Order: sequence, then structure tokens, then C-alpha cells
Amino acid sequence: MELERIKTIAVIGAGNMGHQISMLCAIKGFKTVCTDISQEMLDKADAFVNSYLDGRVKKEKLTREQAGQARATIRFTTDLEDAVKDADYVIEAAVEVLEIKRRLFADIDRMAPPHAILATNSSAIVSSKIAGATHRPDKIINLHFFNPALVMKLVEVVQGPHVSEQTLKTSMALCDALGKVCVHVKKEVEGFLLNRIFLRIYKEALWMLDMEVASSEDIDKACVYGAGHPLGPFALMDLTGIDLYHTMSMEKFRETGEVAELPSPSIVERYTKGHYGQKTGKGWYDYTQK
Repeated sequence: MELERIKTIAVIGAGNMGHQISMLCAIKGFKTVCTDISQEMLDKADAFVNSYLDGRVKKEKLTREQAGQARATIRFTTDLEDAVKDADYVIEAAVEVLEIKRRLFADIDRMAPPHAILATNSSAIVSSKIAGATHRPDKIINLHFFNPALVMKLVEVVQGPHVSEQTLKTSMALCDALGKVCVHVKKEVEGFLLNRIFLRIYKEALWMLDMEVASSEDIDKACVYGAGHPLGPFALMDLTGIDLYHTMSMEKFRETGEVAELPSPSIVERYTKGHYGQKTGKGWYDYTQK
């Protein structure tokens, strides 16, 4: 399928990644349908669209007409079949649990048009583990956006052994159309490109914190003022979500049985308290006064 055939994009999941990917697609002129099992999440996503577009108009990044067109091309629904039945491209941004994704992709495969490409935004689960749940393995691919998806330019397009060249070509062309800088990851490796590098940084940072070598604040300062990173590892985890890091670590442990893959004590402490980072007001840092 060529890029020209992509008119409608369905986004599965209305969380932080899902609603931003949906907004991006609508702004770039694609008819966009975002779906979630939670009406509350969809209501929050709908409110975000209104506030975001108003903000872009006030900053003169969009005209009032452009904002109106984007608003008119995006809608939200709890009905999965309604979301994907006319989709040319599907982007899944649901919870990072393999069995949930496999069940979800099996349902989407049954409901979506045969020509549709089904992509997962997963940063941890490779598409070859999902493809077998569908009847279109050559059209199942990782399309990994970075948080916040409306700001970060990078998208990793990961070509597993089952992915056809046409699916790869169309997916990379779609990223270009969305104004992103895409990189072709030729093999499925843990963490893909950037997260594979950052995973080593996270592990070392957490080890130093757990061993009381330094505080999270000082480790972040070392990375920012010494290595030139825009955010330290702990501030970055607060942005992306400590719960996501916990879930990914637990999934890796279930897969390998390696105790070393378990989340660090500091992660577990915050996860059990519900301190996930910016989205809950507390994580490594306190955001309640901001």
C-alpha cells in the first residue's frame, strides 16, 4: 500500500502517547479516530485537543482555520470496531503487556480492512511477538514515537523479519508526512536504538541511587551539566512515567526469569505508592506546587 492510500488513521489508546499521536495525525490532515476502553480517558483526550489547538492559535503556530480543520478531522470512541473498520493505518498505544497486545491485534486484524497496516508504538515489545496473532504478519510493524509525541521529532521504524518492504516503505513515508525524522532499525533488538542506549544509563543511575552513591537530583545534574543531556534520567522517567518503566521491567523478568531484570527497589517503592511522575504529581520530583 502506498502512502497516497492512507486517508484514515486509527489510534488505539487515549493515554499520553495515544492522544498526542492522534492530535499530530489530525493536524497533518489525516482523518483520525482515537479509541480507548475508558470514557474518562477519551474525555480527557478530547479536552486536550481543544486546549492544545487554542494554544497553538494564540502562539500563531496555527491559524484559526487550520485549528478548526484539525478539530473536525479527529473524533473519539470507545467502540474499537468503529475506530478501525475504515482505517488505512492503525497505531496501537496501549499498555505494555504482551498478551494484551496480542489479543488486541487479533481483534483489530479481524475488524480492520485487509489492506491496513497495523503498527505498535511499543518501545519494548517487538512486533514479531504480535504478528502471529494476526493473518497479516507482513503488515505488523513497530512505529515507535517518543514522548511527548507532538514535540519529539524522532520515530523508530523497526523492521522485524516478517515485515514486508512495502510496509516499511509506507511506514517511513507516513512518518515523513507527519513531519517526523524516522530511522530504520534493521533488526529487532531490545530497546531499539535510543532506549537501548538509555537503558544502560537508567540501570547505572538507579544502581547509584539504591547504593546511596548520590541523590537522584545530583545524578540528574551530572548528566545535564556534565554530559549535556537536556534531562537527567530521573527527570526523564518522571516525564515518560515510572509505571511504564516498572511494567517494562516486569515484562522482561517474566520473559527471561532473570532476577537482574526486576525493577530496582526505588522504582518499586514509587510504583506501589502511585507516584508515577508528572502525571500523578509526584515521582522522583514533586510537581504538586507547579
